[in-house]
Amino acid sequence: MVMDQYVARGEPVRTAGLLADKASQFVQKMAVPSLVQLVMRVALAVPFWKSGILKWTGFLQLSDTAVTLFTDEFMLHLPGGPYHYPMPAVMAFLSGCGEITFPVLLVLGFATRFAALGLLFMTLIVELTVPDGWPIHITWAAMALGIMAWGPGRISIDYLVRSFLRLPESIR
Repeated sequence: MVMDQYVARGEPVRTAGLLADKASQFVQKMAVPSLVQLVMRVALAVPFWKSGILKWTGFLQLSDTAVTLFTDEFMLHLPGGPYHYPMPAVMAFLSGCGEITFPVLLVLGFATRFAALGLLFMTLIVELTVPDGWPIHITWAAMALGIMAWGPGRISIDYLVRSFLRLPESIR
């Protein structure tokens, strides 16, 4: 074995480096970019979807709780504030729509970069509402930015559409 030759020659540092390189290559082969992109899309979609399904009691029917939260509980923590949300019923409706629509688009990989941008914007609003939640919110922002930068990957409707239309591959 090649490794034995280096150990025999008294090159333990080189041997350790070769072993670390082999291990790194193995890990890299497991982390196939398209799989990573799919997992990142699902990971970002789940918390928003879970929040969104709680805001609805039926098709386009907001729950009373959702409107109450935006009326009485949620506040925007801006300088000089906190402030109540303007038009709480409208804000609850828009939030509920975004929390259902964007995750579905992400998981399907359809209009993926736009869905990620929408969730990045929603993450900003959530951070202004719950500023102590920044350790979670920054991971959401990082995932959204990663999806926006590298796209949905090959396991997506966007990829299939681009392939069907013979469009050049998007930025990875």
